[in-house]
Amino acid sequence: MSVIVEVLRVVAPVFVLGFAGWAWVRAGEDFPLRFVTRLCFTVAVPCLIFVALARAELDRGALASLALATLGGYAAAGLALAALLRAAGLSQRAFLAPLTFGNTGNVGLPVALFAWGEQGLALAVVVFAVMACLSFTVGVWLVSGGGSPREALRQPIFYAAAGGLAAAGFGVAPPGWVMDSLALAGQMAIPLMLFTLGVAMARLTPAGAGRAALLSGARLVVCAAAALGAARLAGLPELASQVLLMQLTMPVAVTSYLMAERYDARPVEVAGLVVVSTAIAVLAIPAMLAVLLGAGAP
Repeated sequence: MSVIVEVLRVVAPVFVLGFAGWAWVRAGEDFPLRFVTRLCFTVAVPCLIFVALARAELDRGALASLALATLGGYAAAGLALAALLRAAGLSQRAFLAPLTFGNTGNVGLPVALFAWGEQGLALAVVVFAVMACLSFTVGVWLVSGGGSPREALRQPIFYAAAGGLAAAGFGVAPPGWVMDSLALAGQMAIPLMLFTLGVAMARLTPAGAGRAALLSGARLVVCAAAALGAARLAGLPELASQVLLMQLTMPVAVTSYLMAERYDARPVEVAGLVVVSTAIAVLAIPAMLAVLLGAGAP
């Protein structure tokens, strides 16, 4: 019973805020999705990342191991999903990046924070930072049919992660008033991301729901296996392994739909993937947390 209560404590804020965003749009209220998304990923999320990493009580070796395990996990998942799409005769340009790079921001960071506290958030931020760099380089290249690694260098998230890791590694942080200001700005990130997720869900439609469900289920299995394998090979401790598993199995991200729309890579079908995989996550996330938190219970 205690595990069930703990799981409800973790997932309730995620789903309540997401539902609030969904209800807001369904009530006919206006919501500037692109503006808020830009605000999140250029201001709030970079501040959250920098503060979480700069204040993390983790040694450089642990952070490096998690970053390498994350790279390995995404590489393994990407290769397996590419083979699956090829066997199914589906477009890799349209589906590979969305299936590989999940919603480690809007959903993954809040889940890690509510489940494992500040230490879990710091670990999840490492996974998110690696994913963001991959998504804006490899992901853009896949979806657009071309692209430049320099795209990652244009993202504030990249510099926030680098600065946070440097501050933690060298034990040098900005003055207290600067850190407090960054922390305050970063506090916008999680509620805004969850509310925005609900807004996006209200506006998207589950096109090709049957195929989207099959792809989402296959993605969940493939990414879980990749995360577990990478964690084992890297020798990650239990908490880092659990965070990596949760992050890699997050549903397809709303940003995947925005990218598909931008590069005309079957946006309607990608929108269906976002909706269906998020619906599956409503059941999958509590189930996984029940196993993980139960395993960690005394």
